[in-house]
Amino acid sequence: MSSYQVRPAAIADAAQVAEIHASSSQAIYSAVLPEQPVAMPMDKRKTLWREAIEFGDPQVHVVVQGAQIVGFVGFDRSRDPKSKPTTGEIWALYVLQAHWDQGAGLALWDAAREELIEEGCTEVTMWVPLRNERALRFAELAGFKRELTTAKTSAIGGVKIEEIRLKRKLD
Repeated sequence: MSSYQVRPAAIADAAQVAEIHASSSQAIYSAVLPEQPVAMPMDKRKTLWREAIEFGDPQVHVVVQGAQIVGFVGFDRSRDPKSKPTTGEIWALYVLQAHWDQGAGLALWDAAREELIEEGCTEVTMWVPLRNERALRFAELAGFKRELTTAKTSAIGGVKIEEIRLKRKLD
């Protein structure tokens, strides 16, 4: 039985979500792109997540252990212009490094999957940097498959990163 619980994020959680986003991104991208630090100002992050939580765009859930928020997931309909209206997307999934490989990410994925199914989604996508082996492995263990023809270059925190879309059916 997991010691993690998932709940919808409240506006009061926005600062913690932004801090988790920053620290987890730092841990991930310092290993993936050591030559180019990825940074986003903290006030911009806090505004981004406060507005997402307030307006539900995307929906945000947090995972807690005891009283501490240790990760979050942002999800909604796919932002890809040519996707079907029944396609959902995991927009972001971040967990504090101390909780990697302990089930927090899986708890977030399960909650997002259930919500997307309830909304009538039949498939889900996520974009993952090609050099982020940890995220690719997590997605593939969760049943996502790489769509090889979707590779693109995106700017994350002012740094250009090659990403690929992964997709899976929802059941």
